[in-house]
Amino acid sequence: MTIPDLSQLDAADPLAHKREAFELPADTIYLDGNSLGAMPKAVPARLHEVVTGEWAQHLIRSWTRNAEAAQDWMALPDRVSVKIARLIGARPDEVAVGDSTSVNTFKVLAAAVRMNAQRPVLLTDAENFPTDLYVTQGLNALLGGTLEIRRVPADEIAAHPEQHLTPEVGVLLLTEVDYRTGRKLDMGQITAQAQAQGILTVWDLAHSAGAFAVDLNGCHADFAIGCGYKFLNGGPGAPAFLFVAQRHHDAAPSFLSGWMGHADPFEMAREYVPAPGARRYVVGTPQVVGLSALDTALDVFADVDMGQLRAKSLSLTDTFIALMEPLTGQYPLELVTPREPEQRGSQVSYRHPQAQEVMKTLIERGIVGDFRTPDILRFGFTPLYHSHADVGRAVEGIRAVLEAGPHEQTTRA
Repeated sequence: MTIPDLSQLDAADPLAHKREAFELPADTIYLDGNSLGAMPKAVPARLHEVVTGEWAQHLIRSWTRNAEAAQDWMALPDRVSVKIARLIGARPDEVAVGDSTSVNTFKVLAAAVRMNAQRPVLLTDAENFPTDLYVTQGLNALLGGTLEIRRVPADEIAAHPEQHLTPEVGVLLLTEVDYRTGRKLDMGQITAQAQAQGILTVWDLAHSAGAFAVDLNGCHADFAIGCGYKFLNGGPGAPAFLFVAQRHHDAAPSFLSGWMGHADPFEMAREYVPAPGARRYVVGTPQVVGLSALDTALDVFADVDMGQLRAKSLSLTDTFIALMEPLTGQYPLELVTPREPEQRGSQVSYRHPQAQEVMKTLIERGIVGDFRTPDILRFGFTPLYHSHADVGRAVEGIRAVLEAGPHEQTTRA
C-alpha cells in the first residue's frame, strides 16, 4: 500500500480552514468525535446570551420575543430542523428536533408498527446499537408481546434480502453506519428491496449525519432518527432529530402527542390536533439551552460542500488505514472496517486482544479514541477539524504504545 504524502494532502484540503471554527486542546489528538463532537468556538457566546440575556433579562418574553429576527425560543426546533434537513437530504417539514435519540426511535417505530399492523415482525440488526434493541423490546412489551423482534446480522440482510425481507416483516430498523466497525450499508438499495416487499424502513443516522451527505429522499426512506452531539457537534446530550417522509405525515400517528406538537399550543384545546408536518412529533417544551448550542454548532456546515466533506472523510480514513498497515503485521491488530470506500463511514476500527488497556494508555498519551466491547479500538475522523498530519501523529502514538506495551506509562504525544 502506498504511503501518502500528508503535507501534500493537507495543502490541497478545501476544508482546512474549518479547523479554526473549533476549540481543540493543544495537547490532544481527538479521534472520538463519533461519540462527542468538538465544541465550535461560537457556542459559548451564544449560550452566554441565552442565559444572561434571553433568560435572565427577558424571562418568559423570550418564548415569542423578536420572532422577525428569528430569536424566539418557540421556533427553535423549526430553525434547527431547517439546518439538519440540508445535511440529510430531507425537506424541513420532514424533520423534528427535540428529545433524545432513544425517545425519537420509540416515536417512529411506534408509528411504523401501527402503519403495518398486519405484519407482526420487526426486523433489525442482531448487533445493532443497544438503545435501538432496547426500544424495540420496550415497545413490544407495551404492545403485549404481539411483535416478533427478529434479529439478523445486517450484512446477512443486505446479502440475502430474499431470505429476510419476507411478507411477515412490517418494519426494518437498521443503523446506516455500524457503531463498532464503521461499516456503511447501502441505504438506497436496502430501502428499495424492503419497500418492494411492503416493508417500512427506519434508519438510524447516529454515525452518519454530519460525517457525510445523507440523502433520505433520494433513497426514498420512510423514517429516520439521529443524534445531535456526535458529528453535528451540538454538545453533550444535545437534542436529537427524527425524519418522517412527507408522504407518511397523515398516516404515521404521533403516539407521544404532546403540547408542542399541537397545531395551536396556546389555544389550550382539550383534544389533540396535530401540527402540520413533522412538527407534530415535537413532544414537550423546547430544550432552549441545548437547542441553542446545536443551532449555533450547525452554522459551521452552512458553507460546506457535502461532497467535499465525504471526500475528505475517505481521504483521512484511507490515510489512517495505509499508515496502520505495517502495525497490523507486527502486532495483533485486525482491521474490521471495510477497505472499500463506499462501505465505510467516518471511523476506522481494529480488534486487539488488549483493546481496553491499549485505549486507556493512548488516552493517557493524549490520543483520544475509544474502546468498544469486547475487543474494538475505535478511531473517529471528523473532516471539519482533522488534518492528515493529525492522522500521522496519531499513528506514531499508537506505534509507541504498542511497542512499549499498553501498561507502560509514557510521555504525551
